[in-house]
Amino acid sequence: MVDNTAPPSVTQQCVLLGVSRSSRYYQPVSDDGEDLVLMRRIDEIYLSKPFLGSRRISQALRQQGTTVNRKRIQRLMRLMGLEAVYAKPRTSEAAPEHTKFPYLLRHRTISRPNQVFAADITYIPMRHGFVYLVAVMDWYSRRVVAWQLSNTMDSDFCVAAAAEAIANFGAPDIFNTDQGSQFTDDNFTAPLLQAGVKVSMDGKGRWMDNVFIERLWRSLKHEEVYLNAYESIAEARAQIGAYIDYYNTERPHQALGYQTPDAFYRCQKLAESGISPPDVTPRRSTTAIVKSCH
Repeated sequence: MVDNTAPPSVTQQCVLLGVSRSSRYYQPVSDDGEDLVLMRRIDEIYLSKPFLGSRRISQALRQQGTTVNRKRIQRLMRLMGLEAVYAKPRTSEAAPEHTKFPYLLRHRTISRPNQVFAADITYIPMRHGFVYLVAVMDWYSRRVVAWQLSNTMDSDFCVAAAAEAIANFGAPDIFNTDQGSQFTDDNFTAPLLQAGVKVSMDGKGRWMDNVFIERLWRSLKHEEVYLNAYESIAEARAQIGAYIDYYNTERPHQALGYQTPDAFYRCQKLAESGISPPDVTPRRSTTAIVKSCH
């Protein structure tokens, strides 16, 4: 809209249009993929050490030979939805626009499937961009009962995953999440409460409150995501879906007596129905693992 060849001057035209003069000369910088490379490396560091904040991640990158401004790391971590895990002041004060729910799993015995579902979101890098993945897990069996991908961090894909889990497996007694805005949104919590589900939320900065799904992220990223460079969301969806099928039906878990989550889940459901299943006693009980996290 600013014309260099016509009066009045460029300065006066900018004043009349209400824009800064510097914006007139701004040339957008093309995405050369450098941010995506940094985000991948930040994700790898954070996955192994979730207690590191932007300052120490900057130092870790510097030790690896990459000098990067801390403010840039902070910006990318906000974009990725990452925050260092540590105790913060006034963590019990809820934001006025969202309701926070208490953590209900401390010292609770988790003794059957569908007693507790847990959900969490993680960042998934692609070759030319990134997406977010939400997964819903049955705590007792470690079975992933629903998942969704999204290129935005709104609540819609979390709502869809929770609805899918309940539609396919029934409503749990308790649904546990962190205090992210996607999970405190009324669009997410209202359907759960209407279904008679008790909503539980981790203490802020306490990743151990949702430790089982954090272990899922570690396995997924090291065994699938970091080994591939997805060209599209469709490819990411297909390959992540294939891995989750493998995780549920083929990958044995030591804590489940080296059974798969799917087999363990189904055997326990059979036992609840009075049908004698195969031996499903885990070498280390799920209840003991839950208690050891607190």
